Amino acid sequence: MRKPLFNLFWLLLCALVVDGCGRRPGVLSYEIRDAGVTITDCDEAAEGDLEIPAEIEGLPVTSIGDKAFFGCTSLTSISIPDSVTSIGVEAFTLCVSMTSITIPEGVTSIERSTFSNCSSLTSITIPDSVTSIGDQAFDRCKGLTSIIIPDSVTSIGFQAFWSCGSLASITIPDGVTHIKRGAFAKCTSLTSIAVPSGNLAYKSIDGVVFSKDGKELLAYPAAKTGDYIIPDSVTSISFQAFWNCESLTSITIPDGVTSIGYEAFGNCSNLISITIPDSVTSIGFQAFSNCGSLTSITIPEGVTSIGDIAFNGCESLTSITIPDSVTSIGDDAFRGCSSLTSITIPDSVTSIGKDVFFLCSSLKEITIPQAFHSEAEASRLALQKLWPNDFSLPASTSK
Repeated sequence: MRKPLFNLFWLLLCALVVDGCGRRPGVLSYEIRDAGVTITDCDEAAEGDLEIPAEIEGLPVTSIGDKAFFGCTSLTSISIPDSVTSIGVEAFTLCVSMTSITIPEGVTSIERSTFSNCSSLTSITIPDSVTSIGDQAFDRCKGLTSIIIPDSVTSIGFQAFWSCGSLASITIPDGVTHIKRGAFAKCTSLTSIAVPSGNLAYKSIDGVVFSKDGKELLAYPAAKTGDYIIPDSVTSISFQAFWNCESLTSITIPDGVTSIGYEAFGNCSNLISITIPDSVTSIGFQAFSNCGSLTSITIPEGVTSIGDIAFNGCESLTSITIPDSVTSIGDDAFRGCSSLTSITIPDSVTSIGKDVFFLCSSLKEITIPQAFHSEAEASRLALQKLWPNDFSLPASTSK
């Protein structure tokens, strides 16, 4: 008799709880909240076309919860009713077979990773009610060929369209006042990014996006070809500004630039020449990582730090000149520079990260400050094969 009584108690409790009890009409789970219904989950085995009902239990469906359709890999399209005004974080992440979806008018924001990894999605219409596109909202939507951002949008999040490899062009509307870093990085088919003249925060010159005052270069289209001379007005190069620009062969940085940002030129696999001006004081994390065609580079006087993984995977790099101004070299800074035969690190360097020379298979000799002359340091820097015979001190050092 206890079991029926317990079940009756549970059913009565569910009826009284405002948030519902995870009711399931078919493949969907939902909760009742504030006189509206939130879709909370979908059976991952669901396939084909799915229509979300406008009402459940006589109440309107008003929201789609966080991760509600996460990993529903066999759904090809989803119809969302007009009653929905909120779509949660990662709501449709990894819906890899979904080719189409309509966002209803009334939705005001596309949250973080809402459509991340929807690799079969070819186009999407964002309604005029949307004011913000969240971080990584469409990242790795590799089939996305076009998207229209409405004038209502004021902000575009971090890596919002990262690695949308089929996207050929995009227009940033007048109302956008904030674009986070890496918003269009690794869009390998992107040849231009347009910004109307009426936008008060940004401008586009030859398809490249700058701050309105021209001081910051934010995004260079990854499919833009040939050589590029950065305008003299630029003082900073943004995070991932040239990330994965595989058609870029040569670049000139103007004298006003003081720092090269994180991953600024990472994966520019055909970049063979770069001129870094004396005004640069820091080279950031992964700044030139995997620039596999770069054969030599001169770091100018004035640079004080070389970031972690800065030249990782520059497999054609045969020589690099480090000036006396450098005081620190980050972890894995020259990892995988397999053509590098020798290197001189000046006495000014007081800090060197671990595994700096890991996989530098052609390195035959190194000139390095006294503080790093020990078997332990050789091991930490991945220089065991050179210790001790191929270690030497800088010319300025007296033994």
